Amino acid sequence: MYIRLGRWSFTHPRLVVAIWVALLASIFVSVGTIGDAFDDALEVPGSDADAGFSVLEENFGGVGAGAEGSIVVISDAPVTDASVQHVFVDLISDVQGLDGVASVRSPFGENQDGQISTTGDLAGRVAFASVALSPELNQTEAGELGIEILDLAEQAERDGIRFEVGGAALAGFEPPETELIGLSFAVVVLILALGSVLAMNITIAVALAGVGGGLALTVLFSNLFTVPEFATTIGAMIGLGVGIDYALFIVNRYRRSLHDGFAPLDAAGMALDTSGRSVIFAGATVVVSLLGLLLIGVDFIAGLGIAAAATVAMTMAASVTLLPAALGFAQDRVGITKVRGLVASGGIAALLLGIGLSIQPFLIGLPIAAIALALGSFVAPLKRVVPDRPPKPVRESFWYRWSHGIQARPWTSALVGVAILVVMSIPVFDLRLGFSDESNLAESTTTRQAYELLSDGFGPGFNGPLLLATELNAPDDIDALVTLAETLASVDGVASVKGPIPNDADNPTAAILQVVPTTSPQDVVTETLVQTLRSDVVPAAMAGSGLDVFITGTVAANIDFSDYLASRTIVFFGVVLALSFLLLMMVFRSLLVPLKAVIMNILSISAAYGLVVALFQWGWGASLFGIDGAPIEPFIPMMLFAVVFGLSMDYEVFLLSRIKEEYEHTGDARNSVADGLAATAGVITAAGAIMVVVFGSFLLEDVRVIKLFGFGLASAVFLDATLVRMLLVPATMELLGDKNWWLPAWIDKVLPNLNVEGSRPDRPSESGPDPIEPRQAANV
Repeated sequence: MYIRLGRWSFTHPRLVVAIWVALLASIFVSVGTIGDAFDDALEVPGSDADAGFSVLEENFGGVGAGAEGSIVVISDAPVTDASVQHVFVDLISDVQGLDGVASVRSPFGENQDGQISTTGDLAGRVAFASVALSPELNQTEAGELGIEILDLAEQAERDGIRFEVGGAALAGFEPPETELIGLSFAVVVLILALGSVLAMNITIAVALAGVGGGLALTVLFSNLFTVPEFATTIGAMIGLGVGIDYALFIVNRYRRSLHDGFAPLDAAGMALDTSGRSVIFAGATVVVSLLGLLLIGVDFIAGLGIAAAATVAMTMAASVTLLPAALGFAQDRVGITKVRGLVASGGIAALLLGIGLSIQPFLIGLPIAAIALALGSFVAPLKRVVPDRPPKPVRESFWYRWSHGIQARPWTSALVGVAILVVMSIPVFDLRLGFSDESNLAESTTTRQAYELLSDGFGPGFNGPLLLATELNAPDDIDALVTLAETLASVDGVASVKGPIPNDADNPTAAILQVVPTTSPQDVVTETLVQTLRSDVVPAAMAGSGLDVFITGTVAANIDFSDYLASRTIVFFGVVLALSFLLLMMVFRSLLVPLKAVIMNILSISAAYGLVVALFQWGWGASLFGIDGAPIEPFIPMMLFAVVFGLSMDYEVFLLSRIKEEYEHTGDARNSVADGLAATAGVITAAGAIMVVVFGSFLLEDVRVIKLFGFGLASAVFLDATLVRMLLVPATMELLGDKNWWLPAWIDKVLPNLNVEGSRPDRPSESGPDPIEPRQAANV
């Protein structure tokens, strides 16, 4: 099937490209017509916070559960002075007139509800107006509204009066540009790895086609599932990395087959039957792992999994259909590179780097590329063809010598590699899952400034109040809540208590209390306070009342969400690792090879988690990346594991299948490892380097979650492609020798055979030239 698919796509390039253009056009038209409906709602069915939100929705119209922002003012004079008050009231009036604003609660007048600071150095000088958003606004529209409010606020500022716009809902989400840094690096690495500008262009173009289609599908899926807005960035990050890698593996195999003397058509079929199988296997594994997140039972997590899986699936499909079609246009000219192509590629790489880093001098890359292409047909030096050097024999390569060096001291190499990974994993034991608050946004953002003004003016816990909600059985149940409020006010960690507040003064059916902690929303003390109130204080105070009091609000919901995911994470890991073991056992017909792979996966991923904890939770070196120590978002470990599992399977299959091929051919356990490593190390290193830079470049973004996910992926891929593949694999393979390929006979009989190696002819076909006319390639 793979050979037929590769040959058919290769011989019908125009049709395949037309199908892809039509497919992408239909998806993009649908996006333009339908739009998006991203949603960051965190709901855990059956949780205390979820039950509280239901009470609020049914009895208070959703108060406390809907999207809300704030306009914060700080002034040199008291905010109650006529000069300040007049400016703020005019601003509130302007904001109330904006589409998408349901209401604005002013800090002045009879409805003022503790909205002017009364203590500390900023007493009387900080105030805020609460902005309730229309419920029909989606995230994108809310972000655009936040920009409008900020523009009005900046226009209203005067000497001694400063406004900031707070609230995550109004912060919006800016699409990242730093992925262009990874692309610029990929341009250089791919030219070095493939030795061809045209091969580089094909690889990147196919990856971008797949990523573009996947991101568009993500937008469409947001109308069917709960998909957070930053899912597009995570999808782009994953899709770009795996898309370039998948295309690199296939193009590299095609180029090597051409060097071995195969005709282009045969080379395309072989590339799909070998590397293409590995791509399908690895890509399908990533997709299945990501879709496994649907089993967690949380819409938010399911949406992330669906978005990432859609992008990976599209890049995989492009790699095995659009890529051989592009090779059909290129034929054997894929190895021809002229000086003008190198100069133009360097200019484009510099341009992408400049845009990604926002550094103007690099933008000169555009005229350099344009001049090189314009003059390339007339200026002799630019027309010169760069020699296409054939691959060096594997037994003359650095990696062959490296493998034998590791195999000469297998115990030392294995113990050193394991020790490094174990030491890196130590911080995992202090992993704390939770959501960071707005104090972790970039200092330059108005959301961060508003958060800090409220914290300084009203106390750290003011940004994350707890809401206690209950339905009443009788009007006199309010008396029990008054007693509860008095009890809560005396609890350590509680700054203030407001209420009880009934939903109807004459005939109340429900009531709420607002509890402001003394600590910030992300502080571990706040989490402890919520647990103490739920387990001890509230049940004791309400004993005998017949009332069910639920602790809810954003902070409580985040805690419930984190606890729920923590309880499901180990189960998810176990399922993924078991699947990994079974798949590898089917592929390699071995018991010990997949067992080693699972153990090494655990070591490398736990080491990556350790680095994440050290940087993002402990704050080691965090100032270099503009972040502060905070809990680790609870969905990150699951997402990282699902993605890295698939990527490591890709490298594992690519390397071990070549080792097994050599072993079956020679029966030499020692040299088969060195030969297999030498044959694959170059492309694995190139693929890993591209992924590390693509993922690592997201550390330059402002959004903490994006930084965290990018760093986690970059760390995991780096460790997997270096310590694991280049150190632990040859060392452990040497220690076990022939036992690597041992499989009990009874297991061999019942275990399905999963072939990801394909058929590999030993010599070029003698069937003559390809039955198609050579097509002119865009020879840059």
